[in-house]
Amino acid sequence: MDRTHSRTMPTREQLRIWRDHIETTEALRARLAGRLSSESTLSSGDYQVLLALTEAPRHSMRSSELAALIGWERSRLSHHLGRMQKRGLIRRQPCADGAHGVDVIATEEGREEFRAGSVPHLRAVRELFLDALTPEQLAQVEAISAAVRRHLGLDEDAVGR
Repeated sequence: MDRTHSRTMPTREQLRIWRDHIETTEALRARLAGRLSSESTLSSGDYQVLLALTEAPRHSMRSSELAALIGWERSRLSHHLGRMQKRGLIRRQPCADGAHGVDVIATEEGREEFRAGSVPHLRAVRELFLDALTPEQLAQVEAISAAVRRHLGLDEDAVGR
């Protein structure tokens, strides 16, 4: 494959590969989201938020940091957090350090729902993604993802974690 960075339009073959990748990724996301919502009380958005919060110190994070970490617009996150708060999964309070902003905290109920949802979700990740690949192919996916993250200037520690 030609690795030069020319300014020409992508070839038909390159566009086919691109479309296959995007369509497969979207189908995988949709199937994982469907499985999560059918096998737990959580949506994929709930899961993303609770994953970030359960990994954070004291299960708490500033809403602006949370939005950046999961790659959501702040207004989208605010609306979603409102729905999660009504369900008792999170609570919001003014920032403890007195600065403008809001701290988002995973409640005990939210952490329990996250733990309960993680079992079927991780099983679905295995069945729908990991089981389709050999160890060598999985290593290739990792290398390709790392190359694209580097090319985009993304911080590897913050992407998808």
